[in-house]
Amino acid sequence: MVQQQDAFAAVKAARSTAKIPIQTLIDDLVTDFFPLHGDRAGGDDPAMIGGIGQLREMPVTIVGIQKGTNTQENIDRHFGSALPEGYRKSLRLMKEAAKFHRPVLALINTPGAFPDKHSEDFGQGEAIARSLLEGMQLPTPILSIIVGEGGSGGALALACGDEVWMFEHSTYAILSPEGYASIMWKDAAKAPAAAAKLGLTPKELLAEHVVDRVITEVTNQTEAADLATAIHARLTTLLALPPAELLTRRQARYRKF
Repeated sequence: MVQQQDAFAAVKAARSTAKIPIQTLIDDLVTDFFPLHGDRAGGDDPAMIGGIGQLREMPVTIVGIQKGTNTQENIDRHFGSALPEGYRKSLRLMKEAAKFHRPVLALINTPGAFPDKHSEDFGQGEAIARSLLEGMQLPTPILSIIVGEGGSGGALALACGDEVWMFEHSTYAILSPEGYASIMWKDAAKAPAAAAKLGLTPKELLAEHVVDRVITEVTNQTEAADLATAIHARLTTLLALPPAELLTRRQARYRKF
């Protein structure tokens, strides 16, 4: 088990305000990005970015959950916690990608889905569950990358890819260390101990085969170009698989958990 101080240091690194914003990462990875909006049910969530771009001349659909870069953006985006409208938007775009056999790149940085009354009234749990159910059945490659925080079902809704990668300074867990500590020990101050219990670091998750690759942190365009090359290579391989084999492999990956 990773030591408490190391585990919580990973949490702090994943939450760092110096982390590359998802929109910046998208702009560095692809060209001609064309944003798409709306869930076709009357809503659009600014925390959920979606659109189409060219990755090394490969058309890709990109969906991503983004935190704000200033106070007002964080308020508007609920600090990177998506609404039901956001998950319905991302699923709509992923289904559109499948229709045209266009691969999907999902970029994740969220502490979890937004847990307010509006979200419950408008079906947060159903939206996440449907994203998982239908995402597992989309006959087009899906590559999910956890860029910062990967928290709870809010992250899992986009982490149903054929492969899941993590930045070296990221985390992926069923809930936040503070939430775990509050539930288990009635003391959020015990978050460092909870972080160690959760096994949320990239090293631990790679060892358990929960994720498939840990990648170098991206902080500039040169590093983004290297990541774009790696993504393009993997998506090219996945695109070459017959859809039936792609789905069989994807579903087998998640059944083992």
